[in-house]
Amino acid sequence: MAPVLKIQELLGGEAVTGPLMTEFDVVRLVRKGLSVAAVDGFLAATHQPFSAIEPYVMPRRTFNRRREADQPLDPAESDRMVRIARMVAAAEDVLGDQERAWRWLERPNRTLEGQTPISMADTDLGAQGVERLLGQIAHGLAA
Repeated sequence: MAPVLKIQELLGGEAVTGPLMTEFDVVRLVRKGLSVAAVDGFLAATHQPFSAIEPYVMPRRTFNRRREADQPLDPAESDRMVRIARMVAAAEDVLGDQERAWRWLERPNRTLEGQTPISMADTDLGAQGVERLLGQIAHGLAA
């Protein structure tokens, strides 16, 4: 898993997530439900529109209802949001900066059978495959 502090930073920082020191803190946060502010924080930190995460986290209408009702995301939605933050954190770490990371995440990849790495975020197993691929890239085993 990408470092917890990078995930926290991508989700709006400690003011939004509360203190996160270990992966278990992230698990507790997911179970409790991320705040709408965490999604907003992610979009601001990555300079991405909501449409970049909509297919993998939740429909925009659902997000807007959560915002209007001042409700947190449910645990499944929170898990999907953290999954994307984890992938982005890993890509930034390996590729060096946010712009290169997003370009790589959105480009079809032969190793992923022509799918884009970000499209693999729809399942945890897919995200793990992307993280494994990033690990191989970091160690010079894949292009």
